[in-house]
Amino acid sequence: MEHPISSAGPAGIGRVLVVEEDLGRRGAILSYLVDRQCSPMGCGASEVLRHIRGPSFGLITLNVRLGSVDGVEILRQIRARSDVPVILYADGPQADVDRIIWLELGADDVLSGPLNLDLLLARARAILRRQELGRSVIASSRGGYAFRGWELRNATRELKAPGGADVSLTKREYALLVALLVAPGRTLSRVHLMRATRTQEDVYDRSIDVQILRLRRRLESHPSGRGLIRTERGVGYALDARVEPLF
Repeated sequence: MEHPISSAGPAGIGRVLVVEEDLGRRGAILSYLVDRQCSPMGCGASEVLRHIRGPSFGLITLNVRLGSVDGVEILRQIRARSDVPVILYADGPQADVDRIIWLELGADDVLSGPLNLDLLLARARAILRRQELGRSVIASSRGGYAFRGWELRNATRELKAPGGADVSLTKREYALLVALLVAPGRTLSRVHLMRATRTQEDVYDRSIDVQILRLRRRLESHPSGRGLIRTERGVGYALDARVEPLF
């Protein structure tokens, strides 16, 4: 049941879907979020897909241990249908390999128990701030992007190195570079980048690692391109540069 609120003050994070089988814990999370000017709705694993097909949520919190239901499979299903940010949580310490797998599958953050609701809210706000920053960059970058002396023009898909030399890009390399540019400094998972670079070109080459290698080679043909793309081992890739809009 959704908990309506009279206003969404500055502390709120909007509509949140809380996926939790334990009714006591679900109620505690809902009450906590309502008290902090959020608009949450709680559900069990069997109801998730129905809810994400309805009115949009700004965030999903998901207990990865859902009793007989595999929370990781629920995450897969969410990611197949939506890009809404998802925070996973689980009781007790989690092995690094599990955390890496969950991030690779599209989780935006992973919290280990015991669940700290203050930390959950802080992480949610941080994710949504980054998301909003990305939207503002996209909205203000219709002409293209400038980064570390480089320029990428959207209308022509032209990439110019510092000094004005043209650097050719395939359609998929262009899509990959744009995905990195709209979230500067943020580590993007391979799953996220795969979704962002789906084009009719190179349909048989499904390796993001190969595409990153090719894009790096093009950028590193110029000294200022070295180190632009940062690897977070086992997690994904990030653009290590300040990005400014072109008009």
